Amino acid sequence: MHATGKMKMWAFLLLLQAAYSLASGSLYGPADSCKGRCNEKYNSKDVCHCNNQCETYQNCCDDYQSYCGQGNTENKEKDGFSSSDDAITNEELQRVSEQLYQSDSNRAEESDIILNKQHLASNTKDQEDESPEPLFKYVNQEKLFSKPTYASFIKLLNNYHRKVGTGEEFTADQLKEQDNFLQEIMKTKVMKELYSFLHSKNRYDTESDFVADLKKMWFGLYSRGNDEGDSSGFEHIFLGEVKKGKVSGFHNWIRFYLLEKEGVINYLSYNYDGPWTSYPDVLGMQFSWDGFFKEVGTAFIGSSPEFEFALYSLSFIARPGKKCHLKIGGHNLEIQTHTWDKSPYGNGKRYIATAYVASP
Repeated sequence: MHATGKMKMWAFLLLLQAAYSLASGSLYGPADSCKGRCNEKYNSKDVCHCNNQCETYQNCCDDYQSYCGQGNTENKEKDGFSSSDDAITNEELQRVSEQLYQSDSNRAEESDIILNKQHLASNTKDQEDESPEPLFKYVNQEKLFSKPTYASFIKLLNNYHRKVGTGEEFTADQLKEQDNFLQEIMKTKVMKELYSFLHSKNRYDTESDFVADLKKMWFGLYSRGNDEGDSSGFEHIFLGEVKKGKVSGFHNWIRFYLLEKEGVINYLSYNYDGPWTSYPDVLGMQFSWDGFFKEVGTAFIGSSPEFEFALYSLSFIARPGKKCHLKIGGHNLEIQTHTWDKSPYGNGKRYIATAYVASP
């Protein structure tokens, strides 16, 4: 082919590429990429999306985190991070989550908890009681619950109304209990390491900034029902709520154990048992709470309150609204979070809606 013909062919190919880019809504890259598309307006014709809602709707392009995630230079103005070095990679998440696991000195030892798992369910919609005995056969309460982080956590468990639509009103003492819990967990190596990591990624300038944000993120009230301030991330995840006759949230083993001991939780079956042979382990279970059914609820078993709080916080801050790929005890672990977008706090920050271990 002559030089003139090659030039014409090259020009034709460039025109085709431009037409393709226009059709896909971007002049900066292929239709399945976020390059140059961060925070663009939603277009239903796009193959995938790059705005700040795509994580919530789980329709982001595969490279969303690389180009538009927290800390990336294309997202610098919105997030306020200094460079792409601030982006948190999956490798870093696995490394820091393993460090948090190794640092959890307050977790239960194997002799501290004895489970009676009984029936393995294949149909989680079945509300039949296939396990006549309680799940927890033994818990070393004297040893575990006397630890400061456990004790301060347990004091929070009677501060909420479980029914969605009933507003929460905290007394001065209850607000002090929230502060005390945060103070106690921040004394642990687990939370110190979490702050150190997030500080290194320019998420927080000081530890006091970190704690203040955790309090708003976790304990700040929003409305899931008709009443103002009837829910929070902490209540939903750690205590559980009742909405439309069903249990929602409720992913904490200490809460489960205490209510089972009171006789208001009826353990029905389990559908997933994690690969860990020591604590913390992960169990997916079905249960009835005062007659309200929980179809599937995953929970760490034998973990300290600070460890759960740290992993969920890490996942939410690093991968809000997405599955966060972690590693604990040499095994892969995925935590799914969701953001609450209807009523932000601070400078457009989002509350935690939920967080839980995503079982296979």
